[in-house]
Amino acid sequence: MSRRSITTSSGIEKTVKDAVTGGVTIAPGEDKQKRLLEQPDTGHFNMIRALHLADLITLMNGFCGVNSILSSLRYCLGDPKDTSNLYLALGLIPLGLFFDFFDGRVARWRNKSSLMGAELDSLADLISFCVSPAAAALAIGFRTPLDQFLLTSFALCGLLRLARFNVTTGSVPHDASGKARYFEGLPTPTSLGIVALAAFWVSKGWIHENLPFGLVTIAGFEFHPVVLIYVAHGCAMISKTMHVPKP
Repeated sequence: MSRRSITTSSGIEKTVKDAVTGGVTIAPGEDKQKRLLEQPDTGHFNMIRALHLADLITLMNGFCGVNSILSSLRYCLGDPKDTSNLYLALGLIPLGLFFDFFDGRVARWRNKSSLMGAELDSLADLISFCVSPAAAALAIGFRTPLDQFLLTSFALCGLLRLARFNVTTGSVPHDASGKARYFEGLPTPTSLGIVALAAFWVSKGWIHENLPFGLVTIAGFEFHPVVLIYVAHGCAMISKTMHVPKP
């Protein structure tokens, strides 16, 4: 239900506004969503009522990321020869990118942006483009303790990159339209390049003991050298000097 200003009675108009805001008075220019969330007496589901359309689309990005992780787990629990859940885990990640791109378009179209929307976007990106690729990598065979440590480092680099973006987004140079000129470090959605590579390995049967470059042992620690691709990508995400122009 949206607020409508075309009414024949001020009483009707107030009823419509109260249905949206839960009776909370919203000052002109104030972030209505923030105001609703700060009210202690607007009901158990005030958070749901406060969501914008763009926020719901962002949640779909998170939905894809969570289900990608769960699909990786389902693959690990099932028959290793049945790769359907593995393909699902990898396929849900680019679907999350679609929602990640679409939510910003909807927010600009409806002129509805908020602090909570920005936080939701970063948290959904962390799940979909950092944690879920790491989970899929473990599912396809990166399962030694050192592999796991390196994949964790990749996900934590994504976490750091998103936290830095939230803090410094206002200090990055902007163009005349107010849009930031570049990203500092690789954006987290660029992990889709690794996801595509992993999907190629699965299609060729290069998983588990057949992973490219095999398994090596250094100082008593076993790991798959190809996992260093994730490490390199993580380092690129937190780079301060790498400037990626915004499209």
